[in-house]
Amino acid sequence: AHGLTDEQKEFQKVAFDFAANEMAPHMAEWDQKEMFPVETMRKAAQLGFGGIYVQPDVGGSGLSRLDTSVIFEALSTGCVSTTAYISIHNMCAWMIDTFGNTEQREKFCPDLCSMEKFASYCLTEPGSGSDAASLLTTAQLKGDHYILNGSKAFISGGGDTDVYVVMCRTGGKGPKGISCLVVEKGTPGLSFGKKEKKVGWNSQPTRAVIFEDCAVPVTNRLGEEGQGFSIAMKGLNGGRINIASCSLGAAHACVQLARDHLLVRKQFGETLSNNQFLQFKLAEMATKLVASRLLVREAATALQENRPDAVSICSMAKLFATDECFDICNQALQMHGGYGYLKDYAVQQFVRDIRVHQILEG
Repeated sequence: AHGLTDEQKEFQKVAFDFAANEMAPHMAEWDQKEMFPVETMRKAAQLGFGGIYVQPDVGGSGLSRLDTSVIFEALSTGCVSTTAYISIHNMCAWMIDTFGNTEQREKFCPDLCSMEKFASYCLTEPGSGSDAASLLTTAQLKGDHYILNGSKAFISGGGDTDVYVVMCRTGGKGPKGISCLVVEKGTPGLSFGKKEKKVGWNSQPTRAVIFEDCAVPVTNRLGEEGQGFSIAMKGLNGGRINIASCSLGAAHACVQLARDHLLVRKQFGETLSNNQFLQFKLAEMATKLVASRLLVREAATALQENRPDAVSICSMAKLFATDECFDICNQALQMHGGYGYLKDYAVQQFVRDIRVHQILEG
């Protein structure tokens, strides 16, 4: 809570309490049974966490990027996987709120902010991951509809969500040929691949999203033709901070789990907390966590203020925090010894869940 305003400390406390009471007790079950905890997320939305940085006139909380980071860090102490999905949902809601017209904002945002409906972000394809501008999904204009053909890969929430924010090619090659369409579940021609079996992030389904002559009204296009890649990247700047914040929460929880284990585990006639090597290791973990947190919060502030260095510092924060926080969680597992490798202990789930943060989201 260091450096936060009283109001931010309140958001943080609400989020920590929700994580401890509504998420942490179910985290292992959601992981093992691969449950998408819809009702729990709707409870989070009642606290304002469904559209944290969406404008209030369409049901959002109207909070800042720094507020958002603080909230996602706190929620992640209860379940990284679920919080990461909530962060993606928030990014989609923000994209519609920011780039949509009045009709689009009023149609989609209230149900997304209440989490009556859930959203998915559809950029990645089987042949275009980091090289997102080479995407192949096409949208041909026919009358007052676009006809979509192609597929998206690794889509969080795919098949279980209601609103798909889709980047597709309406023009020529490269980023300037890409537009952004909102596709609603139930649209003829929209289908889904098999549910992927993942190492972590098991409380959110991941599927391919497939378009076969899928007709989407022109009125569902966000912004102008050719603006889609820019919209996608602006969404991801916030996404980078959000995912980094989820890593902070995992590391925060793992530092506490490691400390608690060292205080009770005895070897060589005394608790491990008396071992100077482990004391030093725990101090290094805490230092890395605080350094990561400061960089992420600086990036959030830069993005909020639209500073010229915002994109690069968001990328730096995402790179640094996701790497350092994974190392913290992995070291915490090591401190648990063999117990750390058992699913009875939460530390292994934090390790599995945040590993993917070093791969996805820009």
